[in-house]
Amino acid sequence: MDLQTEMAAAPGGVRDGYGICVRCIMDTTVPGIEFDLSGECNFCKVHDRLDQAFALDEAGRKRLERLVAQIKREGRGRKYDCVLGVSGGRDSMFTLYLLCKEFALRPLAVHFNDGFGNPVAGENMTRAAKRLGVDFRTITSDWRESKDLKIAFLKASTPDMEEGTDIGIATALYGVAAKEGVRTIVIGQSFRTEGIAPLSWNYLDGKYLKAVHEKFGTLRLRSWKPHDPGFNLDIFEMFYYTLWRGIKTIPILYDYPYVRAEAERIIVRELGWVNPGAHYFDDLYQSLMTYALRVKFKIDRRIFNYSALVRSGQMTREEALRRVREVYSIEDPKIIDLCIKRLGIRREELDEFLARPPKTFRDYPNRYALIEKLRGLIKILSRWNVLPATAYDKYFNCGR
Repeated sequence: MDLQTEMAAAPGGVRDGYGICVRCIMDTTVPGIEFDLSGECNFCKVHDRLDQAFALDEAGRKRLERLVAQIKREGRGRKYDCVLGVSGGRDSMFTLYLLCKEFALRPLAVHFNDGFGNPVAGENMTRAAKRLGVDFRTITSDWRESKDLKIAFLKASTPDMEEGTDIGIATALYGVAAKEGVRTIVIGQSFRTEGIAPLSWNYLDGKYLKAVHEKFGTLRLRSWKPHDPGFNLDIFEMFYYTLWRGIKTIPILYDYPYVRAEAERIIVRELGWVNPGAHYFDDLYQSLMTYALRVKFKIDRRIFNYSALVRSGQMTREEALRRVREVYSIEDPKIIDLCIKRLGIRREELDEFLARPPKTFRDYPNRYALIEKLRGLIKILSRWNVLPATAYDKYFNCGR
C-alpha cells in the first residue's frame, strides 16, 4: 500500500506528519491546509459554503433567471450585452454555447493571445463562433512584453509562472468591456469542477507583477490606457473598471448544473469541439509550466482540480488518487522544447532557473497587506459580483 492509499484509510487522515483529506485529495503539500477533527480539509469547507450559496435548487434556478434578465436589461440598446473570455477549452466553449442557445444572450467572445496558443483550441474558438453566429475578437499581447514577463517569473523562482498571462487575460476582458460599454464579463469557470488554487500557488497582483518585472525584466512595459491596458492591473485600474465603470465579473456556471462529461458531449455534437489534449492545454506554455511546478516546487495542480470533481461527484476519489500518481500527459517533451525555443532561451538556462531556491509572492513587493485591510470590502464586492464570487475565499480561506 502506497502512502496516499494508506493515508486515505487512516482515521482523521493524518499520520507521521503527512496528511490528506478524507473527503478529497488535498494534502499537506498545500501550504496552509488545515484538517478538522474528522480529517476534512478547509478547501472542502470552502466548497460547501459556495455550494450552499449557489445551491442548484429551485431558488438557484430563479436566481439564475434574474441574473440573465439583468444582463439583458443592462445590455439593452448595445451591440453586446456581455463579454465572455474564451480559450478553446471545454469550459469556455460550453459557456459560449450556453449563453447563446439557452439564455439567448448576445456575447462578444474575447480571447487573449500571448503567443503560446494551442492551434486545436484556436480552431475550436473560430468554429464555435461561426456556428453560433457570434463575434469573436482576439486581443494579441505585445510578444516582446509577454516573453519578457515569462522569463522574469522563471528567474523570480515562484510558482506564478503565468502571472503575465493571467493578468493579461483579465485586462483584455476589462479593456474590451470598457471600449464596448458592456457592464458584464462572464467567465466559464466553476468551483464544482475546477476548485480554487491555493493562494501561494497562484497569486494575482498587479504590484507583484511589476516588482518582479522591474527586477528581472529587460523591457519597459507599455503604459495603461482604458481600452488598451496591457499588463497593468493594480489598485487604480481595478477601481476604474469595477467601481467607476461598473463592470461586473460573473462566473455563470456557479448557478448552473454543470457536468463536464455532459457538456463535452454537447459541444462535440453542436460545435464540432476537439479536445486540445488535456485540461489547460489550450495554452501550450502549460506544458513547460506543469513540468517546472513538479520538478522544482513539487506542486501538482491536478489535486485541487480533481478534488473539486470528487466533491461534486464527477470523479471518484480512487480515480483521482490513481491519476495523480502518474506524470500528467500535458508534460510533452516536444512541446516543452517548443516553449523553450519560443522564449529564446537554451535548455541549460531553463535548468539553471529551476535549480534556484524556491520562493513565493511574499518574497517580492505586493499588495497582500492592503488586501488584508480591505477584507470586509472584498467580501462585499465578491457577493455583489463586482469581483469574482471566489475572490474572498481565494485570498483568505485557501492556504494563505
